[in-house]
Amino acid sequence: MENSQQQIRPDGPESRRLAAELIKAGGIVAYRTDTFYGLGTDPFNVDALRALNELKGRDGKPILLLIADESDAKRLLLDGGSELFRALAARFWPGPLTLVARAGANLPDLLTAGTGTVGVRFPDDEAAREIVRVCGGALTATSANPSGRPPARNAFEVADYFKDTLCLVLDGGEARTLHPSTVLDVSGTTPRLIREGVVSRAELEEALGRIGLPLE
Repeated sequence: MENSQQQIRPDGPESRRLAAELIKAGGIVAYRTDTFYGLGTDPFNVDALRALNELKGRDGKPILLLIADESDAKRLLLDGGSELFRALAARFWPGPLTLVARAGANLPDLLTAGTGTVGVRFPDDEAAREIVRVCGGALTATSANPSGRPPARNAFEVADYFKDTLCLVLDGGEARTLHPSTVLDVSGTTPRLIREGVVSRAELEEALGRIGLPLE
């Protein structure tokens, strides 16, 4: 992907349509998610995923996705997701809980990093959902920062990190939270907490206790 002059534009219908065009062409845009700013590109475009990893200076890590509607998870997950996945989604979505589940065979290895799993979140943020919707219903949302640096909380921090290497930065205002999403692996028989964030461990233990499961 060739770099184009970076643009910071206020989030809105026209900017979202531009973002969709850029992503369709293999570009990378930054946008405010329900937590911090994320880097969005087409999760089915291998060249775009490779460029995303190069941009962040990371390799060998899975890339999480945001979806526009809860039903969009079905095309990303093996058999549409397990009963456990669906139970936790019903309890916590829309919201800042990323669920890691077994990935569908259609997802690129660069997205899953060869793990056979993918992290998916249905955000509690209408603007973020609409951006994802106009961009095809599923969009990468890895944090908008070089590997090892703090996540960007506003469009200007994104621009400072990446200079002129992004196609577009959608300015959706300041991040809504001080914490990242919670990441929970439900790909096996016992749920495993990968990262505690906005949704607390206690909340997860309470929800899982109702269906008789422990939390690793």
